[in-house]
Amino acid sequence: MTGFGRAEEKAGDKTFLIDIKSLNGKQFELSLKMPAFLKPFEFEIRTMLSEKLNRGTIDCTISLKESGGSKPVSINTNLARAYYKPIAELSKELGLDSSQILSAILKLPEVITPTGETLTDTEWQDFKKILEAAMEDLTLHRLDEGRSLQQELLLRIDNILARQEEVIELEPLRKTKIKEGLIKVLEENTGKDNYDPNRMEQELIYYIEKIDLTEEQVRLKNHCDYFKTILNEDGEGKGKKLSFVLQEIGREINTTGAKAYDSSIQKCVVLMKDELEKAKEQVLNVL
Repeated sequence: MTGFGRAEEKAGDKTFLIDIKSLNGKQFELSLKMPAFLKPFEFEIRTMLSEKLNRGTIDCTISLKESGGSKPVSINTNLARAYYKPIAELSKELGLDSSQILSAILKLPEVITPTGETLTDTEWQDFKKILEAAMEDLTLHRLDEGRSLQQELLLRIDNILARQEEVIELEPLRKTKIKEGLIKVLEENTGKDNYDPNRMEQELIYYIEKIDLTEEQVRLKNHCDYFKTILNEDGEGKGKKLSFVLQEIGREINTTGAKAYDSSIQKCVVLMKDELEKAKEQVLNVL
């Protein structure tokens, strides 16, 4: 979702420089800076950016680098007066020469503006091509970052699956340890011959079935496989879907930890949670 795009080209007798910066964000948020004579086209510019860039915190700056022959200009006297007072006070406070204040004010944004300048239909079509070029440059940066993110996310999911394999290997031993531990506690408190072994076996089977991890491991594997399938699909709009799948993966990991009753499996659960949190941080950058 992060990247930077730039385009500089002519539209008629005007040369535009467009810079677009994108950071990760849950929605589309746009900060747009542009010359005043482009205000009539602001809605169309915002629509183009929204449709192309989809999501993210976008900062777009459109600058007019140079213009053709001389054109009539107007001075925004109210704005110039608003600039003058604080600048004059600062100049006096610092003991600076105040004779150059006017020339400095005239260089400030929007003080001097071309009179009645706007874009012709042809210039507007050329401008749209410049904007599209800047967005395409940004998209290329996003794609480069996306390839790195894809490898990072695949690594995190593979690490979770590796820990899951350890859990599956530890599961039979865990059941044996639980069974032996319960029998030992029972014999220590009631005596070896003071309980019904058959009834004890039935209760043990019921108890062990209640803490069985098979279903959780099957679902965890399915969620991880589905995550990898989505990640390898073409197109945009995967970020939210991947985030939802990570929530399901986290649910199965948490249930595994709650039912483990085994220190070795708990260590695997902690490692899986660590990988999951890293994946959640990275998936925020996915469109």
